[in-house]
Amino acid sequence: MIEARRAQRTFGDGFVADAVVALQEAWMRHADVILADDELVTTVYEALARRHPKSRTRGRRGAPAEMVLRLLVLKHVRNWSYATLEREVRGNLVYRAFTRIGGGAVPDAKTMGRWGVAVGPAMIKRLHTRVVAIAQEPQVMEGRKMRLDTSVVETNIHYPTDSSLLGDGVRVLTRTMQHVAAIAGRVGATVRDRRRSDKVRLLEIGRIARSKGTERQTKLTRAYGQLLAATSRVVGQAKRFAREIRTGVKRSPDVVQQAALEGLRQELETVVPRVQQVIRQTRGRIFGGNTHVEDKLLSLFEPSTEVIRKGKAGKPNEFGKLVNIQEAEQQIITDYVVYDTRPSDSDLLIPALATHEQTFGRVPRLVAGDAAFYSTKNETGAHAKGVTRVCIPNRSTKNAERKREQKKRWFKNGQKWRTGCEGRISVVKRRHGLNRCRYKGDAGMRRWVGLGVIADNVINIGRVLATRD
Repeated sequence: MIEARRAQRTFGDGFVADAVVALQEAWMRHADVILADDELVTTVYEALARRHPKSRTRGRRGAPAEMVLRLLVLKHVRNWSYATLEREVRGNLVYRAFTRIGGGAVPDAKTMGRWGVAVGPAMIKRLHTRVVAIAQEPQVMEGRKMRLDTSVVETNIHYPTDSSLLGDGVRVLTRTMQHVAAIAGRVGATVRDRRRSDKVRLLEIGRIARSKGTERQTKLTRAYGQLLAATSRVVGQAKRFAREIRTGVKRSPDVVQQAALEGLRQELETVVPRVQQVIRQTRGRIFGGNTHVEDKLLSLFEPSTEVIRKGKAGKPNEFGKLVNIQEAEQQIITDYVVYDTRPSDSDLLIPALATHEQTFGRVPRLVAGDAAFYSTKNETGAHAKGVTRVCIPNRSTKNAERKREQKKRWFKNGQKWRTGCEGRISVVKRRHGLNRCRYKGDAGMRRWVGLGVIADNVINIGRVLATRD
């Protein structure tokens, strides 16, 4: 059974609250008021109630929704893992008071991880919208200015090479088939462990790739051919295992073990097509010279990962998802979008203006962005919506009038203010972990980005209010 707030306080709660009054950071006092908002707590309560039809009234009493909300926000404020969050809250009175745990028991890290999955990306988007609305009430921001920029949040994968992806496929399929054999026994097809020879081939390919000489490409082609042949045999074995589980050749009399077999079959049927795709794209590159494969698979575990090139000298290729960050005054992020496939930056300005108008009830007076957002259509559309000053440079222009316009004081000041968006992206990456997503899947990416943005907004709103005090 879940509840929105703690109905009864313990003796230790009062002691903890009195002890930490002078120890809290300045923003924490205002963040404590923000997170006590009824709509925020109700949103988390609704998310937790969806886990089971009778979660509201049946079962043992669980953690209240306000505690779940504060623990998730604190995790991303400090960029901790769930295990670190449990340890730090357990030993710190300030965090106990902030999360409303007080003198009670701190939840287990695995339990908090299940809360994070239950509060999905749609609910986190609702939480962010409400935090932005709360920031408008004391006029922390008024929406008269808007700036936006895009960045890449990387997925939690290793650098993708054809050989390493083939090695991942062999390792995962072999391990899964060994689990099947341990449950079903020696019946039907048997598993042959090729992981050791596969590792030898991977090391050989690595040495050849680093070498120089006329025979380098010949040796590399031969080594890849052997690796592809071994991987194809493992895929064939995995198909037979999945078919035998489906037809009942491999089975278990125990109901729990049979359910485990079905789960392993689903895992095999999920991984096998991905490994086959890696085999096809590797053969196309090594034997056909095709380096531009459509829908190239970059990870067996995060198949939606994209290659994104942002023109960085130190990191020309980034592997993850493109995220659009949109800000107003006082460094408050008013909207974020995680794109399924990378769009052109010039296609994002008009939708961002529509979102800003929906949030504040009016379009901004000033819009600032880098040159990637410029197009004549965007500039005309922004002026048509009522934007007075569109501060987006056109670096390829040869028009003398346009060059004079971009040298005016208001344009230069707008571009100086725009660079703060790059600073904000740097902060959310360093302080809140948006450089690399630690959650799995597309839903995990959206949860990770959303919670990081909410944590940054809570800190900034709290600091602005603390400065006014």
